[in-house]
Amino acid sequence: MTDQAALPGDRTDTRLRRAVTGPLLFLFILGDVLGAGVYALAGRVAAEVGGAIWVPLLVALLLALLTAASYAELATKYPRAGGSAVYAERAFRQPLVAFLVGFCMLAAGVTSAAGLALAFAGDYLGVFLDVPATPAALVFLLLVALLNARGIRESLRANLVMTLVEVSGLVLVVVLAALVLGRGDGDLGRTVEFPPGVAPASAVLAAALLAYYSFVGFETSANLAEEVRDVRRVYPRALFGALLTAGVVYVLVGLAASVVLPPEELAASTGPLLEVVRAADAGIPDQLFSAVALVAVANGALLTMIMASRMAYGMAEQRLLPAVLGRVLPDRRTPWVAIAVTTLVAMALTLVGDLSTLANTVVLLLLFVFLSTNTAVLVLRRDRVAAEHFHAPTVLPVLGTASCLLLLWQQEAQVWGLAALLIAGGVVLYAVTRLAGRRPSAAGGARRG
Repeated sequence: MTDQAALPGDRTDTRLRRAVTGPLLFLFILGDVLGAGVYALAGRVAAEVGGAIWVPLLVALLLALLTAASYAELATKYPRAGGSAVYAERAFRQPLVAFLVGFCMLAAGVTSAAGLALAFAGDYLGVFLDVPATPAALVFLLLVALLNARGIRESLRANLVMTLVEVSGLVLVVVLAALVLGRGDGDLGRTVEFPPGVAPASAVLAAALLAYYSFVGFETSANLAEEVRDVRRVYPRALFGALLTAGVVYVLVGLAASVVLPPEELAASTGPLLEVVRAADAGIPDQLFSAVALVAVANGALLTMIMASRMAYGMAEQRLLPAVLGRVLPDRRTPWVAIAVTTLVAMALTLVGDLSTLANTVVLLLLFVFLSTNTAVLVLRRDRVAAEHFHAPTVLPVLGTASCLLLLWQQEAQVWGLAALLIAGGVVLYAVTRLAGRRPSAAGGARRG
């Protein structure tokens, strides 16, 4: 089978500029993975696993690396924008399957933004303002929507700055824990303690579900494959390098948090790392660290909503979602209807779920995407391309598929229910769009503007 992806080197036909170098791709993935999740969820992980916070973080890293191997193969085999939905379309040849994969990513983005809004409105914001969490989360999402509609010209340089801010806060936590240990105040023994009366294996698996949320984001890098220079050589190095770097930072942060504070104190706070900084008593102002944490969470929410609204817009342009989602502001050229709808859905989700439930829902939705991608790797082995590309050992996508099934099995009924509602809504929209597309008059109503 002849395919443009089979052309050697970077001569693959593309309208996009190949401006992304290896270091920039590494920083893009690292910035997408690091930050908001661990700032908000370290306490929730501690509630599940006790002081051994680093263990589920390490397990989550290993599980993420299995699926990352599938992305590395497919992104270098088919260096095209589109990511998981494109791989599903190639492998399964079913438009509904490809739609569901794309919609799961869209729904995961909106759900993630809702969770991050609740994290933003918690103890980190409480340092500056004493306001109820839910109204504050709704106002935060409204402000994000207004910035999104105005036109956010985010770039890899901006991502570099935000990544440095996020990493600086996490490194500070690790350094402070070392200082606490140095003066004899920390408790290193807590790092291997599990909750009494709970089997360690089940505790780690439950906590790994939450910890997995801290590693998601690497999958979006597949959409950059068409813009990466020497993608077949650069992409796997950047992907695995960024994930391993994030994993090391997360494990160190988990160890640091346990050394400084007992798990029950971490679990009681929506700003657990702020509690670590306070307990270290090293003269770091609450306002300084809280500002860093808020920047990390806000940046994650903004980038997530930009992605979600553009994905909704793109699916409308492809006639997979109602055409009204493709309308744009005349001057700003931003998809205002898609921004408004995704923001309203995120607002509704902040009213029906807490941070843990929303984080687990994001993981569940993405597990469907990852399950599709791990399976697509094996199906597409029949599709030979001439160009050399990364080849994952067959055992990795097989284990990746098994890991997705295992994590899906561990999800609670409430999480399944919320995800089912979101997917059902997507199926309804898909059916309505298909029916509308069969009407002769439908073509006239697809004007943008």
